[in-house]
Amino acid sequence: MAQAKKEICYDPQLQIEAYTFTGVSQNFPNHFHDYYVIGLVEAGDRRLVVNQQEYTIEPGDLLTFNPYDKHSCEELAASRLTYRCFNIQKEKMQQIMREIGAEEELPHFLAPVQKQASNSEAFINLHQLVMAEQNDHEKEALFYLLMEELLQNFTSMNRVTAPAAKQEVEAVCRYLEEHYGEKITLDQLSEIAHLNKHSLVRNFTRYKGITPYRYLETLRIDQAKKLLEQGESLLSAAQQTGFYDQSHFTNYFNRLIGLTPSQYQSIFLKMKDSEEQHEK
Repeated sequence: MAQAKKEICYDPQLQIEAYTFTGVSQNFPNHFHDYYVIGLVEAGDRRLVVNQQEYTIEPGDLLTFNPYDKHSCEELAASRLTYRCFNIQKEKMQQIMREIGAEEELPHFLAPVQKQASNSEAFINLHQLVMAEQNDHEKEALFYLLMEELLQNFTSMNRVTAPAAKQEVEAVCRYLEEHYGEKITLDQLSEIAHLNKHSLVRNFTRYKGITPYRYLETLRIDQAKKLLEQGESLLSAAQQTGFYDQSHFTNYFNRLIGLTPSQYQSIFLKMKDSEEQHEK
């Protein structure tokens, strides 16, 4: 049987803690935290008691604990627990509430268990980025989108409706198209749009269908393809299009195009040689 594993990571960019428990059989006695906990059960069935109310949790369930919610958890039928969670301090949650335009200072989750949550994939994607200690605005964008969805769906939050910001989004697009080869942060884009980071991400995703980070990386990959077609080396293509290292470039190129940069270049150059031979 695989050994149980516990991992923890503090993300200074998001100012949150991330935990991963893998294959844990430990029972947890009644306790509370002075911060918010948002977690996802990936494996294992458990008996959970929160504020004297009993629940059975299973893979796919999302847990949403308010500060000072008293809770205990025990294993059912030797079912080992695999679990991811974020710990969010009240000060950080206050900042989130201000950024999304909520009327309340702090949210209150109405229930501690959200059965078979539809946003589990988004939660896992974000958690993996945090645990990998990646520092980019893709992570920030995913964080703000996920938090807004959770707060809207699972709290009684009242929100102030913000005006649309299509012109601001277009200004950001123009900047990205002109500066894709440079290091760009979400803070920079927020200043250009005169919007806080959450409002920028929400409006950008609304109008463009993707986050600012995805838009930027798509621009970079399109330009990198042109450079590879011209015979540029992989390292040169990566450097000219703003990727921080060749490994990042290769991974993202493969994810978006379905080929590694070297495979793409080889296929394109062979095709070009074949066309030139045919013309002769």
